[in-house]
Amino acid sequence: MPEAAAVTGIPPVTDLLETAVTALSGKRRDGQVRMASAVANAIDTGQHLAVQAGTGTGKSLAYLVPAIRHAVESGDTVVVSTATIALQRQLVERDLPRLAKALAAALGREPTFAILKGRGNYLCLNKIHAGTVEEPDTELFDAFELSRTGREVTRLREWVSDTETGDRDDLSPGVADRSWRQVSVTSRECLGASNCSYADDCFAERARRTSGQVDVVVTNHALLAIDAMSPANVLPDHRVVIVDEAHDLVDRITSVSTADLSATSIAVAARRCGKLIDEETVDALVGAGEQLGDMLDDAPKREWTAMPADASLVLATLRDRLWQARSAIGPARGPGGTDDGQGAARSAALTSLEELHDTAVRILGAFDEPDPSKRRDVVWVAEERTGRSEASTRTVLHIAPLSVGGLLRATLFTESTVILTSATLTIGGSFDALAATWGLPAAGRGTDTPAADDIALGDARNDTPARDVTATGSAAPSDGSTMRWTGLDAGSPFDYPRSAILYVARHLPRPGRDSIAPATLDELAALTEAAGGRTLGLFSSMRAAREASEALRERSDLPILCQGDDTTAALVARFAEDPRTCLFGTLSLWQGVDVPGPSLSLVIIDRIPFPRPDDPLLGARQRAVTARGGNGFLSVAANHAALLLAQGAGRLLRSVDDRGVVAVLDSRLATAGYGGYLLASMPPFWRTTDRDVVRAALGRLAAVPLR
Repeated sequence: MPEAAAVTGIPPVTDLLETAVTALSGKRRDGQVRMASAVANAIDTGQHLAVQAGTGTGKSLAYLVPAIRHAVESGDTVVVSTATIALQRQLVERDLPRLAKALAAALGREPTFAILKGRGNYLCLNKIHAGTVEEPDTELFDAFELSRTGREVTRLREWVSDTETGDRDDLSPGVADRSWRQVSVTSRECLGASNCSYADDCFAERARRTSGQVDVVVTNHALLAIDAMSPANVLPDHRVVIVDEAHDLVDRITSVSTADLSATSIAVAARRCGKLIDEETVDALVGAGEQLGDMLDDAPKREWTAMPADASLVLATLRDRLWQARSAIGPARGPGGTDDGQGAARSAALTSLEELHDTAVRILGAFDEPDPSKRRDVVWVAEERTGRSEASTRTVLHIAPLSVGGLLRATLFTESTVILTSATLTIGGSFDALAATWGLPAAGRGTDTPAADDIALGDARNDTPARDVTATGSAAPSDGSTMRWTGLDAGSPFDYPRSAILYVARHLPRPGRDSIAPATLDELAALTEAAGGRTLGLFSSMRAAREASEALRERSDLPILCQGDDTTAALVARFAEDPRTCLFGTLSLWQGVDVPGPSLSLVIIDRIPFPRPDDPLLGARQRAVTARGGNGFLSVAANHAALLLAQGAGRLLRSVDDRGVVAVLDSRLATAGYGGYLLASMPPFWRTTDRDVVRAALGRLAAVPLR
């Protein structure tokens, strides 16, 4: 815990915000003031808060100022969680250093901060010095890749003597994941500070010790999830959590809670324990893994709604062989607790075996509840690529939680005051859709932008059915508990109707499953030509992005970049440098692309981004909502699409001077009954279905001389 301030009479949040804005040469923004006041009120009252803060609001400052004030006044650490590395770096390398200096005089001391990541992000000194580098799987990687791995591991070993942090993100240039795994461990593979010879110098332990003595700790949603699910404290003691990029929270928590089994993962585990146990036990485990592989290769690649007849015996045998191998290994350290040089190898092998064993147990128990809508988990088989060639695939058995709302409600929202914020949190004009996925009760209110002292209150009782269990299997809080939260739309400094047009191509045919319709390609070409380039094309699949790129390269002399031609960062940089350039891509471009100015005046969305109809997890969630009497399509598929539409449309206006068009080439947005629901989630641009009006507007923008 940081030391509490020795001075009294710390200025109120609004005064501190004004001090910070002045010191940073900024301007007062009403939305920022409203948000900062709401965050301060949430911290003071203990009520959770959801804040939608549009681009340009200055939301980072709006939550950091009250967070810092609370930390300095109380002596408590505040945790700030983000979804992306880019925002973590912005907070730690730019926002917090400048803000700490700006507020030092008013607070009586300079606030402190640190970044904390999962243990796997740091070099493991024990693994490096003990020489326990694993042999890569030669079935998955060719000779060139194996050679590259060797060179990268050598560079990482040399880097140990140069780095002060051991943080992977500080390594430039970076290395492949398989190389990094040779010099790092997961939290479960770690020997623990009390058992490791290198505990005093451990990079991960050093980062954790630092995080416990600062005012603000910046972390990520994955570590927040691990902290929530782990019986041990991963994060420092805290009472306040701020979740930025909160629209991604459920997906990140789901990812951490997802596990899988494959013949490859069993083979890797067998190889890890090969020198630690007898050959007969290893052979038995290898045989069980081969049985699993044969069964999965023959299985249809889809969701399991019931346990297949042949799968139960295969999985039970695998479970028993994994536990037999785990029992044969013994403790991670040698007899008497001394390090016999194989501690790291034992720890890695034990972790691998235990995780696979627990996954097998979880899958075997997934169908105990006969009603699919009441089950804890969803199980499915998928074929995944493991290399560049089409032939490099493996079949994997996945299991993921049907819902993570119970987990969040039972841990995160019960143990801390939580502020959730993003530029896009309202769906269909309400916070309720996302609140439900977080495990919060519905507020039953709209989200008109209120005054700071008139925030819509979510005061409903926690009426989630008792059958809604946590992802870890523990019981959810009782229905008699109350969980209060508030919702605030802080607005945006942008004049949306005057700055941008939302064009829906009502005349185009409905998108099909096959190639892009000729009329849609014609519309795409006409719009990009009218804009003179300056186009970010957001597509529902890489196949569609490539098809559109190839078609336009044949029709136009505009430079067309397509995701996959280079790294995403390099492509975005080239796009921003040349206003005539167009950039086409898929999911990662829908969020996080920030290109203000004349290089972007047209965002094209090829179709409403509904989830794939064969997505097993979202399909199961949709059916579960329907089985409970709700609208599964709106609650899952439409909400998924609405959130992405809002994120994609948000790429257009990144500064108050930006102007442009968001063009949706999917007529269903104008003609389908759910179109109004989706439109209510998008920024309030001026809307039209007249393509001539839109092309004329793009032409006028393209004619403006570049400064």
